[in-house]
Order: sequence, then C-alpha cells, then structure tokens
Amino acid sequence: MRYTDIAIIGGGLSGSIAAAMLGRAGISTMLIDPHESYPADFRVEKLSGQVQVERFLKTGIAESVLRRATFAGENWIARFGRLLDKAPSRQFNILYDSLVNAVRDEIPATVERICAKAVAVETSPERQKITLSNDETISARLVVLANGLNVGLRHQLGIARKVVSACHSISIGFDVVPAGRNSFDFPALTYFSERPSDCIPYITLFPIGTRMRANLFVYRGFDDPWLRGLRRAPAATLDAALPRLKRITGAFDIPGELTVRPVDLYVNDPRGQPGIVLVGDAFSTSCPVAGTGCDKVFTDVERLCNVYIPQWLSSDGMNAAKIAGFYADPVKRACDAWSAAKAFDFRSVSIATSPYWTAQRWARFIAWTAQGLLRPLGGAFDLEPNVLGHSSSSSSRSSSSSSSPSLSSSA
Repeated sequence: MRYTDIAIIGGGLSGSIAAAMLGRAGISTMLIDPHESYPADFRVEKLSGQVQVERFLKTGIAESVLRRATFAGENWIARFGRLLDKAPSRQFNILYDSLVNAVRDEIPATVERICAKAVAVETSPERQKITLSNDETISARLVVLANGLNVGLRHQLGIARKVVSACHSISIGFDVVPAGRNSFDFPALTYFSERPSDCIPYITLFPIGTRMRANLFVYRGFDDPWLRGLRRAPAATLDAALPRLKRITGAFDIPGELTVRPVDLYVNDPRGQPGIVLVGDAFSTSCPVAGTGCDKVFTDVERLCNVYIPQWLSSDGMNAAKIAGFYADPVKRACDAWSAAKAFDFRSVSIATSPYWTAQRWARFIAWTAQGLLRPLGGAFDLEPNVLGHSSSSSSRSSSSSSSPSLSSSA
C-alpha cells in the first residue's frame, strides 16, 4: 500500500493541470495514467479568446505551456463567400497530445507519476483505496477522478449519468494544403455555413507549426450517409456543402485521413459520494462547436486546487457534505450553465429555421459586416464569433478578444 493525500486518476488535460497545481502547492499528490507520454488524440486543438486564456492563466502554468503553441494574432471571419472582418485574435494553436505533454512538463518531481490503470476504487468518509492494473494499491485522502469519457469506475461507484443530448454534434479534424501555391492568404479563418440545411455551423482553419489545420463541425447522426461521403471524397463533399468557401481560401487539397468524433452531452451525478471528486468530462461534457470545453476544465481545476482541496485537507475526513461544496461553487456552476446554454444556442442559430433564429443569423451577419467596415476607421467593437447573436461586445479598439471557437471538449 502506498499513501498520499491526493490521487488523481487520469492524466489528460484536467488531471495533468491538477497534478501540476497541487505539486507546486506542496500537496502530497500522485498522478495515475496508463500512458507515460500522452498519445495522439483528437480533442482540443486551440485555445482562444481573452476569457479562456485568462482562465488558463489562473492555474499558474499557462505562460510556459502557451509558448509551445502557434500564435495567431488575426482571424478572418467570412460567410457567403464574403470576407466580413479581419479581427484581432488571441489564439494559441496546439494539438491535444502536445498540450497535455506540455502541461505534464510543468508537474514537479515531487508528484509521483504511476504508469498504470486504476481498475477499482473503494471510497469512504476517511480514506480511499485504489487498485491498479499492476496489482499495486494506493491509499489516498481524496481521489480526483479526471479520466474523461471512461465510464468503468463511475459505473463501479454507482454514479448515475444523465444523457442531455445524444450525438449533439460531430467534430471532424484534418489537414489542408494550398493547391498550386506555397501558402494561404489568411493567418486563421472562421467560415460560417451558408444554409441551415447543410447542418454545418462553421469550419475553422488555423496553423499549427507549418501545417494548416481544419476543424469542421456538423449536426448530424453518426450513421448519416453524408459522413460516409465525406470520408470517401472529403474535398468534393466539403465543396458541395460550402460552395463559396474557396472564394476565401483559394483552391486546397485534403491530404491524409480525417478524424471524426461524435459528442454526447451528459452530466454525472456524484452527490452522496465521499472521498471522490469529478472534474472536466468526468463530471459533464461540453459541445466543441461552442468552444467552452477548456473554459470548464480550467474553471473546475482552478477552483478545486486553489480553493477547495486546501480547505478540505485542513480538517479531518473527506465526507460527501464537504465535497458537495465544490459542486455548489458559484463560479463553477455559472461556467457549467453558460457552457450548456451555448451548446444549444449554437445548434439553434446554425440549423433552426424559425423566424427568431433566422433573424439571429442575419443579425450576426450584419454585425460582423459592420464590424469589418468600421475596423479601418478605428471603430470596431470586436464581437466574438462563438457568442452568436446574443453577443456581448467590447468597445475597446485595442481589444484582442475576437477569436474563433475552438475544439475544446476535452478533459
């Protein structure tokens, strides 16, 4: 039996950030994950927007991690084959495995990293027992469950899951290369769908190193024939769905494979569980279209590690009533509610055909057009592309908050 105060199960984004924060705070911590180096995985591919970056900065490790990313200071916004705006952007582009491994490099040597899988967890109001795949056992005061979409341990603990929206959206990632020229004209681009019937909210293109990466988002069933067509003939299928996209991008090719990831929206109910706390996707998922997944991860982990774990360790026991304070945290609850609302609002503004949502689409188009016209005159107000028609705006000419949504449903 090995002993620690905090045992983190899962070394993705949320678990690795928690390990780095707790280790830096001098709290006895172990990180349990089967991968010594995090493998390739299609999840977060960029961090964007002033608010999201500020949330990451609160963890204390963001500055060194973001130095590994490709920065894009401008994002073009387009629809109907028209360039609407060249908006200032605070966008950091990085593949998910590179992001997680950069975070892991910030974990102090005092945090013990165990390369194994947690196969069983027994909880109590005092200490928790974790059984590993290598037959070792760990005793911890608190278990932080940060294992993302893996359901085995949650089922074992009897934690109920409520599916809010099955296959709410599908994310598709691939590389693009310019045809017949060396580079694209734009630094980064968000191009919005031309017709609600296409079930496409937008496609975003952004550089990662020397590559131009594309994230396409759709609202379709996973067995939709359109997806099979996209896999067989990606360039032709995309051109049929967004026929005026190439007026902005120019001709391009799609080399290599497409990665397709459906997303279910669900919420787990860990109430009544002593000794264990859920963060990130282990608690609830978010929609990548809305770009709020990293906001949820950063908020969960920052509140847990900066506020609650130090409080909990200062007194005996780890009962369910103590842990309930984290789930009731007003900052966390506000972020969760905002993320959920955006998931459904973005779907409606993209594909709903009622007069209200049609008006919302046109209002957004007109607002971005006006913003693009005003920018050379110094009067732009910088709407964020992922805020929809309910957009809040900044009156500052120097604002760098305008950015594109990111694929950020990771945990």
